Amino acid sequence: MAAKIMKCGKSRVWMDPTRLADIEEAITSEDVRRLIRDGVIAAKPKKGLSTFRKKKIAAQKKKGRRRNRGSTKGKIGTRFNKRHTWMKTIRAVRKLIKDLKETKSIDNKTYRDVYMKAKSGYFRSRSHVMNYLERNNLIKK
Repeated sequence: MAAKIMKCGKSRVWMDPTRLADIEEAITSEDVRRLIRDGVIAAKPKKGLSTFRKKKIAAQKKKGRRRNRGSTKGKIGTRFNKRHTWMKTIRAVRKLIKDLKETKSIDNKTYRDVYMKAKSGYFRSRSHVMNYLERNNLIKK
């Protein structure tokens, strides 16, 4: 009855052990309210949730821990933005073929051909471009 009046759980109701006789005599809810007013019955404070573990894990993650295979969530496409990975590779490839053109290692026709292939996503990386050029004898020594 006291829990219902104080709007808390039964486990949070505290009763004064020295005044148990008074508590046993209380029959109506009005009697219980009177005991609450007198301080014979009271509500224990709420127990909070500890954030210690949460903070500890967050600190470890900030350091770069907890990133092994079992901890990963999502595919590689969600972990690394597809657009940014594409930008990173295409910029590297375009810089390489531009440098090759400037050093006269490839002629303008080859440059244009390789540039368009790079644009269409033909090359995976800079090394793939170099392999392609060497395999097709398009690079001048």
